[in-house]
Amino acid sequence: MNPCPSVVSFANLISASVLRLRLKSPFFGTLAMFAKFVASETIPTAATDGRDIFFNPDFLASLPTNQQDGLMLHEVLHAALLHPLRLGVRDARLWNIAADIVVNGMIMGLSGCELPPGALRDRELEHFSVEEVYALLQGKAANRHHLENLDLLAVEARNQGRAEIGEGHSLNTHHNHGLKEHWRQTIEQAKVITRTSGNGELPGKLDREFSIVSNPQLDWRAYLWRYLVQTPTDFQGFDRRFAYRSLYLEALHGESVHVYIAVDTSISVGEVQFQLLINEVRGILGAYPHIDCELFYVDCDAHGPYPLTANSTLPIAQGGGGTSFIPFFDRIAELWDGQTSSVCIYLTDGYGDFPAYPPTIPTLWVVSPGGLATEAFPFGEVVRLVNYEL
Repeated sequence: MNPCPSVVSFANLISASVLRLRLKSPFFGTLAMFAKFVASETIPTAATDGRDIFFNPDFLASLPTNQQDGLMLHEVLHAALLHPLRLGVRDARLWNIAADIVVNGMIMGLSGCELPPGALRDRELEHFSVEEVYALLQGKAANRHHLENLDLLAVEARNQGRAEIGEGHSLNTHHNHGLKEHWRQTIEQAKVITRTSGNGELPGKLDREFSIVSNPQLDWRAYLWRYLVQTPTDFQGFDRRFAYRSLYLEALHGESVHVYIAVDTSISVGEVQFQLLINEVRGILGAYPHIDCELFYVDCDAHGPYPLTANSTLPIAQGGGGTSFIPFFDRIAELWDGQTSSVCIYLTDGYGDFPAYPPTIPTLWVVSPGGLATEAFPFGEVVRLVNYEL
């Protein structure tokens, strides 16, 4: 029995669009080759649950070819970047807006692809990860006019371009794990094909979002634990990251650890970011009551130290000037006795002047959403306040 003409027509539209994407970008074309496309009359435009990508055949056929390619890539990217699964317990409306901003920024940077009218754009935010955009949009929620404008654009985009991202976390755990592995492997294969094809490169501004799927980051507290206490696996030896500083984690067993915490209070850190950083300080004190902690507020000067315990009331913040990380590390060099097991934790957006030489004490940078790129930090270990579960 021959398939009906509408099914054949839909399959031809998909095949033609995938072929065009392969010619425009080996990377994005490879992602599309590993996607599963489904025709659905119940979807007004297009949507994905992370596993399948649904298109309304009539809507897809009504678009010019460049917009067909843009819409296909839009949904492929939502699926490949695991946006439905990464939603978690966040507000779905705001998450969709954030995901659209990031994905549409990628698409508009590709020659020969367009989006249907009303596509949502925010050029100031689109180079960040979706989690970062979501957090920054939460900060902008105080500016209701800004958010309402985004909401109107999102509604218009959904009406003209696609439906909501489906709730991928409703899939069972087995399927979720399979999806993660499928797309991680596909992204790595797409990178290999891009490098060997000699036809196009993955733009640098995409690395931030794609690295989340390729190299999912542990919660930053898991990193902090490695700095502060001895874990069961550490009984077999020491943490070699600190060997060159002669700081062995087994030496911390039964000892108190001295932690110098710096909170960025410069003008580049907004109120929402500051509160996020302060909440992390409270989290440190609550989770690790055995540590000796001294707090600094730092802009272009280091204000402090303020000794803290789990029951301490945090001092009123000081700062508001320019940003320099140098005063804090200069003060630590004066305070540290060279013997006590110590670590520096710097909570910041990362935009400022760094010391010419790395400090002797291990440094953990905890970076707020929208902060400096990880690779731009000249020393220390960098974790980002981007919380999600993959």
